Amino acid sequence: MSMRRRTLLGFGAAAATGVGMSLLGSSAAAGALSPRMASPRQAPTAQFAIGVRQFFWSRGNRQLNTKIFYPAAGTAGGNPIPNAPIANGVFPIAEWSHGMGCNSDCYSSQTHDLAAAGFICPAPSFSDNTNIGSVYNGNWSKDVSEVLTRTLALNSTTGDPFAGHMDTRVGVGVSGHSMGGMTTHGLLTAWPDNRIAAAVPVACVDMGNPAGLHANVLFIHGDHDPTCDYNSARAAYAELPSPKAFLTHVGADHGQYLTPDYRYYAQTKNTFLDWFRWSLYGDTAARDRLRSDATSNGTSWQAALT
Repeated sequence: MSMRRRTLLGFGAAAATGVGMSLLGSSAAAGALSPRMASPRQAPTAQFAIGVRQFFWSRGNRQLNTKIFYPAAGTAGGNPIPNAPIANGVFPIAEWSHGMGCNSDCYSSQTHDLAAAGFICPAPSFSDNTNIGSVYNGNWSKDVSEVLTRTLALNSTTGDPFAGHMDTRVGVGVSGHSMGGMTTHGLLTAWPDNRIAAAVPVACVDMGNPAGLHANVLFIHGDHDPTCDYNSARAAYAELPSPKAFLTHVGADHGQYLTPDYRYYAQTKNTFLDWFRWSLYGDTAARDRLRSDATSNGTSWQAALT
């Protein structure tokens, strides 16, 4: 993709609108997993309680304060419980990247939904969370790769509560909104991470040419987004091979469809979760639900799943 095709963003005060306070939100990593399509199995159908652990990692001089939300033992519902025992089972990893001016707590609807559905969700707080340049120079994408490496290492750390509870056979999922969505797309293009088996860039712009990763990619975007150009995301979608899909919220702005009180939030939530259930659990029933998940009077759906 030439620089003429890339939509460069100028996030000024007028652009710092969306969900919450503001949701504007490398080379393939060493020791990478070799992702393959998950062996078909049913993803968990019951909701889990949610646990959360906090880690203070770094990459060079960049701080990577990260909360990991995860399925916890106990009764489903309620707020995340710090350091709760992890639920019985082996769970895939599905990461979330926040947008401008935010941190790992800004998108609780997404991170908590992932954990309750049976995913381990690392959510880094980027140290320069208003610096669009750090997205365009790859620092945020490289930060995510480092967070994935640190998270995966816990699976084989003797005595760690996560040891043996991570499904490391199928690769990982990545997702995020706005600057976090651009970060996610960057991990498929300019700074690829070959551990990625599934990605959901939300309200992103085209960050470069596809790197040839074998990943299932779902785009989610509002077609009246004043901040991240919808047509740029459409161009990014067109460049990728299948499996891929595009959920458009018709008439929606930059992020209103990520909030539970939005009329068509169910289409966001169900499509988002079933994409990861299919991609990381190999749940073919989740794949077969995608069209109905996404369909409403306020959305449109395009997919090439084979």
